[in-house]
Amino acid sequence: MKEILYNRDMAVTYARKWAYKRNPKYYNFDNIGGDCTSFVSQCIYAGSKIMNYKKHVGWYYNSVNDRSPSWSGVEYLYDFLTTNQSVGPSAKVTDISNMEIGDIVQLKFSNMSNFSHSLLVVDKINSEIYVATHTDDSYNRNLSSYTYEGIRFLHINKVLTW
Repeated sequence: MKEILYNRDMAVTYARKWAYKRNPKYYNFDNIGGDCTSFVSQCIYAGSKIMNYKKHVGWYYNSVNDRSPSWSGVEYLYDFLTTNQSVGPSAKVTDISNMEIGDIVQLKFSNMSNFSHSLLVVDKINSEIYVATHTDDSYNRNLSSYTYEGIRFLHINKVLTW
């Protein structure tokens, strides 16, 4: 395997284009739990250009009925990114100071037992983070405008390919 560049600008460009609409190549999960993590996965894919097709533990999307749990599930995406040592993107848990555009923020709300919202970092000005997401569609929204119980920051640290 070899390491390839994660194109953070391409991830943000994708987010800008699709933040307020849906790419017809992907199923819209809004009515069955939310589309935020699928949208973030699409952005990550735009920046990495590689999927991991390991059944059940990979990260991929072919269709609504042929996708990994990590493509559209908040906790599954976290598990994949933080443990992946094979092809595709991987991330490390970090703090806000190490975040860059193209990285991922996940939120836990007070009425939920798990993290339940994924967002893509599209800008960082000083210590202020700006994000894009689906379900509650937004682009360049200040992260500080959210009310949440828990937060975690995932920095994409590498992408591997064959």
